[in-house]
Amino acid sequence: MLFLEHSPCLTGGIGAKAENLLVSPEVLSSLGVDLVTLHRGGDFTAHEPGQIVGYLQIDLKKRNLSLGDFLRNLNQSLVIAVRETWGLAMEENPKAPGLYLGEEPKRKLISEGIYAKSYFTSFGFALNAVNDLKTFGLINPCGAKSEDMTSLLRLGKAEDFPKKRTQFVLNFANTFLDLLP
Repeated sequence: MLFLEHSPCLTGGIGAKAENLLVSPEVLSSLGVDLVTLHRGGDFTAHEPGQIVGYLQIDLKKRNLSLGDFLRNLNQSLVIAVRETWGLAMEENPKAPGLYLGEEPKRKLISEGIYAKSYFTSFGFALNAVNDLKTFGLINPCGAKSEDMTSLLRLGKAEDFPKKRTQFVLNFANTFLDLLP
């Protein structure tokens, strides 16, 4: 497991649709935003400083774990870690990947994009924490509206963020590892 932040960039997965990129590569360059095409699931998403980005590299075969079980474990671990760290209820939307606020199911807090090859996973999730969400305005994130994205900052949950970030990572990692066979 790797946890990090990215400089401003847009990533497009194998399902990225050209119409969901709202500006030209020249505009992106002038804004200092990189455009990266990746072999992961999903459409366009944005990364920017202030997110918590988690990359999970798991050998599914060695753990006798299906991709479906991996995804269920990932989501369950994220739901538990967000609840334990910030007291927020999260839920899945079967029609759109990621995790959304339970009380406002249109508001997306966590984006997900996974790739598995030869039973080995890569990529993972991005939790909008204290980022300003400006980079999302350059795309239709995962085919949705940028206005549907939210962050801990917008939710008034950014207090004591460095300590909470560490708590989240530990909550997530411990739960995820406990769920693995």
